[in-house]
Amino acid sequence: MAPTTDLRAGGAPAPAGTAVLDNAVWAALDGPHAHLAERVGRAARYLPGTYDFAALADPADPAAWTDLHTLAGPGTTVRIKPVERVPDGWEVVGGGEGVQLVDTALRAAPDPEAVRLGPADVPEILDLVARSRPGPFLNRTVDMGSYLGIRYEGRLIALAGERLRLPGWTEISAVCTDPGHRGRGLATRLVRAVAAGIRDRGDTPFLHAAADNRRAIRLYESIGFTFRRRSRIVRVRTPGTPGAGRALYS
Repeated sequence: MAPTTDLRAGGAPAPAGTAVLDNAVWAALDGPHAHLAERVGRAARYLPGTYDFAALADPADPAAWTDLHTLAGPGTTVRIKPVERVPDGWEVVGGGEGVQLVDTALRAAPDPEAVRLGPADVPEILDLVARSRPGPFLNRTVDMGSYLGIRYEGRLIALAGERLRLPGWTEISAVCTDPGHRGRGLATRLVRAVAAGIRDRGDTPFLHAAADNRRAIRLYESIGFTFRRRSRIVRVRTPGTPGAGRALYS
C-alpha cells in the first residue's frame, strides 16, 4: 500500500442511527442527489456550479482515489471531506476543519414572512451572500433543495435553505442575514421554517459550520442542535501534469 499523509482530525463516536452522516457528501451523491452527480465507480462530484465538493465511497480505499483521479483528471484541484489520509502522489494544497451538528430539540415552524426562492432569484441571493458571507453559494446551488428568504421593502435580507440531502437527513445551509438587519432573529426564524419543511417529508435536519465560527455554533446549539463530530476538509491536487485535466472548481 502506498505511503499516506495523516490528516486525522478526531471526532466523537457516531451516535446510533447517524452513521450515514460520517460521509454525508457521498451519501447524498449516491442517493437523493444522484441526479446532480458526475460519477466514476466509487468516486463522485457535484455538477459544476452546484456544490464545490467531491466524495469517495470509502476514503480509505485506494481504488476510490483511483476513480477520483479518473473523474477529475490529472493536475486538478479537488475539495473533499472527510479525509484522514491522502495517498502518496496527491498534494494537499489547502483545507480546514468543520463541525457537524444534528437536530435534537429544534422547534420547527413555518414563517409567514418567508418566501420560496428559485432560479430566478439567484442574482439576488448571490448579492446577499456577497454581503453576509455565509460560505460558498454557486449559480446552481438552488437546485439542491428548497430555499427560503425574507424581504424588507422588496430587498432580500435573510436566507436559509437545503444543501446536502441523504437518506433520512437534510442539511440546512446558506443561513445568512444582511449586516444591516442582524439582531432581529431572522436567521433563527428561517432555520425553523426550513426545518419544518424537512421534517414534513420525514427527514431530520443537520448542518455544518466552520470549527472556528463559535458565534454560529453557539446560536445553533441554543436553538436545539447538538454537536456531533469534527471533520477535516482538504483541497488536494490530483497526480499528473498541471492543466492536463478539466478543473473541478475554480
